[in-house]
Amino acid sequence: MNVFTTLQQFVPQQKISKVAGRLAASRHPWVKRTFIRSFAKAYDVSLDEYERQSLNAYESFNDFFTRELQDNARIIDASINGIVSPADGMISQLGQIHDHKILQAKGRDYDIGQLLADSADGDYFADGSFATVYLAPSNYHRVHMPFDGMLTKTRYVPGTLFSVNNTTAANVPDLFARNERLVCLFDTAYGKAAVIMVGAMIVAGIETVATGKIIRTDDIQEADHDMSLKKGDELGRFYLGSTAIVVLPKAAKTDWQDTMKHGSTVQMGQLLGNTKI
Repeated sequence: MNVFTTLQQFVPQQKISKVAGRLAASRHPWVKRTFIRSFAKAYDVSLDEYERQSLNAYESFNDFFTRELQDNARIIDASINGIVSPADGMISQLGQIHDHKILQAKGRDYDIGQLLADSADGDYFADGSFATVYLAPSNYHRVHMPFDGMLTKTRYVPGTLFSVNNTTAANVPDLFARNERLVCLFDTAYGKAAVIMVGAMIVAGIETVATGKIIRTDDIQEADHDMSLKKGDELGRFYLGSTAIVVLPKAAKTDWQDTMKHGSTVQMGQLLGNTKI
C-alpha cells in the first residue's frame, strides 16, 4: 500500500467531506469566487460545452460543479439494445461478473452482494456484467441512464470515503464496496439492472432525480420508487468527483465493445456495449 493510500486511512474522512460540503454550498461572493476560479484554473476547465459560459454565472461552487451541458452537447447512442456510458470519464474496469466477483483493479476484486448491500441482489447479478466509470474532477458530473428502465428502489449505504482514482483502486481492498454509495435498482427489458453511485473523499453529496440530495446517516436507507426513465435521461449528480458502476444481469447477455477497456475515455451517451435480448 503506497503513502497516498495509507494517509487516507488516518485522516478524518467524514469531517473533511462535511467541511468541504459547507464551503462548496456557500453563496458568499468571496468564497464561491475563490473556489470556482481556483478549481477552474487547476483543472483547466473549459465552459465551451456548458449552458452557462461565465464563471460568474454560478451561485456556488456546487452549482458550478454540477453545471449543465448545452442541449445536444452529447449524442445518446440510439442502438435499440445499446448500453451507454452513464457519465463522462474513464473506464476503470468492465467485463463479466464471475462467481459473485467484480474486477476492481489488476489482482483485486470484490463481492457484488457487498457492493449492493444485499445478498439476494448479489445472487441475482452473480453471473452478469458490469462497467465502472471514474469521473475525474474536471468532468461533467451528472449521471445519466445507460438504458431504459423503471426505477424501483434506491438504497443508501454509509461507508468510508477513500479516493476512487486508479491508485487507490489498486491498493484498497473492496474499495467500491466499502465507500459510501447509492444503489439504484431498475426493472428493464432484460430483468433487474442497477447503477451504483459511489462516493469518495471530499464528495459533498450524492443526489438523484427521485430522492433529492441524500442526507448522510449511519444506517442503510431504502426507498421504493415508480419512475420511468429513458436512456440518456438524467439520473443524478455528484457534488465533487466519484464513480458510477453499471450492473446488468446474466439475461442481458451483454457484449462490451472491443474498444472499451481499462483507461478508455468515454462521454455520457457513448455506446459501451449491446445486450442480446
